[in-house]
Amino acid sequence: MNKYHGFLIILLGLLAGLGPLCTDLYLPALPNITSELGSTTATSQFTLTTALFGLGIGQLVFGPLSDKFGRKIPLLMSLLLFVGASIWCALATDMQQLIIARFIQGLAGSGGAVLSRAIARDLYSGADLTRFFALLMAVNGLAPIAAPIIGGFQLEYTPWQGLFISLAVIAGGLALVSTVGLKETLKPEHISQQSMAKGIKEVLSNRSFIGMSLAQGFVFAGMFAYIAASSYVFQEQFELSPQAYSYVFGLNGFGMIISAGIVAKLARHHGETSVINYTISLAVLSAACLFAVSLLDSPLLLVVPVLLVTIAFTSALATLINSKAMQKLHKNAGVGSAVLGATMFAFGGVSSPLTGINGTSLISMSIVVLTCYALGALSWFFIAKINKPYVNTDGIPAK
Repeated sequence: MNKYHGFLIILLGLLAGLGPLCTDLYLPALPNITSELGSTTATSQFTLTTALFGLGIGQLVFGPLSDKFGRKIPLLMSLLLFVGASIWCALATDMQQLIIARFIQGLAGSGGAVLSRAIARDLYSGADLTRFFALLMAVNGLAPIAAPIIGGFQLEYTPWQGLFISLAVIAGGLALVSTVGLKETLKPEHISQQSMAKGIKEVLSNRSFIGMSLAQGFVFAGMFAYIAASSYVFQEQFELSPQAYSYVFGLNGFGMIISAGIVAKLARHHGETSVINYTISLAVLSAACLFAVSLLDSPLLLVVPVLLVTIAFTSALATLINSKAMQKLHKNAGVGSAVLGATMFAFGGVSSPLTGINGTSLISMSIVVLTCYALGALSWFFIAKINKPYVNTDGIPAK
């Protein structure tokens, strides 16, 4: 791998990390925002929901645009919009303004997520693409680790508005680096000549791809339910400080990095399909264990490791399913990436507020996570229906 590709991994990881930064950096401040803006817990959680919907809807805009006009221009547009939306979040004086600004922030942040996958598909295929997604997830996994820790530290010195100013600065820096250092990866002959509507129709007619999109969407919906509920579960139910909560949250992000690397190596020898079969089954089992732990009113020392394993499966499955799904598309990579991302964030937007319907708790969170993981497994096994054997790089079919 040359120096430019090393730079590309870091840049794409940071661009894809705008989504986690958008959702995770301000999590330690949610109780403060609720109090200062005179709102309720459910309404404050809705600022996360609207951002997730924005992250989903925006991908359906920037993905198809990138198939028509290349990757770089839509990316720069999304980053500049993110800067403006972040500043608006910092200036919001009531919850209604913050909710609207968060939607636009999520919409803008989707550009980095959808285009990082499309750029990877432009450059790689097969096992190389799987390895690249594993590296991308590793770099991207630093965001869930760093974001709440940084947010917790920053809250000791600035009000919650400062967190959104930080996001504006980060996006501005990425825009500058992308302008100077990022090359256009979509070759002129691969620019889509058909209408965006036709490209979307072709992608949506691929049953296997849709099954994989649903599987990943449901699994990530479980993770977003955890994201939405975790600050209340750990800070109110377990009485952790914002800083202590950020360490627990960061530990789960570290687990996501490790799991992505493990499954990428396993997939090289056993194939993505076989590894996904086992991984998604184990994910459901771990979510069931989390539910059992919550029913037993278990102590924090037992909850944390079970939750660590449960959430780590999201990164493992994202690495494998993203690679498998994107390889289904010989063209319309931008549209395909948009469908993957839109499904993921739309489902996350639905699942997030479900944890707080009867009061946010470890039990309510674990119920939503288990339900989402189970639906993801059903989508994989009964809609995607991928049963063909994988042939590894030595030409030997894997079991």
